[in-house]
Amino acid sequence: MNSYQTLSAYYDRFTDDVGYGQWADFFEQLFAREDIRPQLVLDLACGTGSLTRLLAKRGYDMIGADASPEMLMQAMQNTMDCSPRPLLINQRMEELDLYGNVDACLCCLDSVNYVTDPDDLAEAFRRVHLFLNPDGLFVFDINTPAKFSRIDGESYVREDDGVFCVWQAAVEDGLCAYQFDIFEQDGDSWSRAQETHEERVYEPQQLVRMLEEAGFTEIKTYGDQSFAPVKGGEDRIYFTARKRD
Repeated sequence: MNSYQTLSAYYDRFTDDVGYGQWADFFEQLFAREDIRPQLVLDLACGTGSLTRLLAKRGYDMIGADASPEMLMQAMQNTMDCSPRPLLINQRMEELDLYGNVDACLCCLDSVNYVTDPDDLAEAFRRVHLFLNPDGLFVFDINTPAKFSRIDGESYVREDDGVFCVWQAAVEDGLCAYQFDIFEQDGDSWSRAQETHEERVYEPQQLVRMLEEAGFTEIKTYGDQSFAPVKGGEDRIYFTARKRD
């Protein structure tokens, strides 16, 4: 589950509408709002390193961690022009083991939902807390239960030169399974690869309890890349949490 053996090569082409610059702007606004000036930042579940690269270009010392070796290979290519180069490490969230502490940890694009075992996610939160400096900030987002309800049974298509991808979403027993069919052109013929990814449907209050149990305080939630309170019905919400002495 959640392997990127084939999808990693096309991930950036299929997600060119994400708007990583807006994500980076939002995180810097959060830093200012929380009155922190982080120097060393962990991009947890960094994927192909698009956000890692942007923040490195903005002057942050970056660490990127991801469970997928294939995605990290793409991240290595994407960050080659950064100076200093971000440190990239192949680690699952629940196995995070850094050489020292960081000032902030970001975990983006519903990567938290990809940790489908709640016990593993609780351990991941504990490890993030462990490797944050005092007063450090943890920021992450989730796909909401409302979004999973909306996409259940839906199909999507993305197409680019020589490749197109069809995926379907199906929600059952608190899990959303994405079935990806990736068609690659080779001359006059096409080959087909399949991947299945899963996300867990987490209730926001469940995550708040996990954060509190991990030792975090000052837990806040925001709706859809804004500082407005969560009203319900959002597709994505953001969490911030602090590590205090």
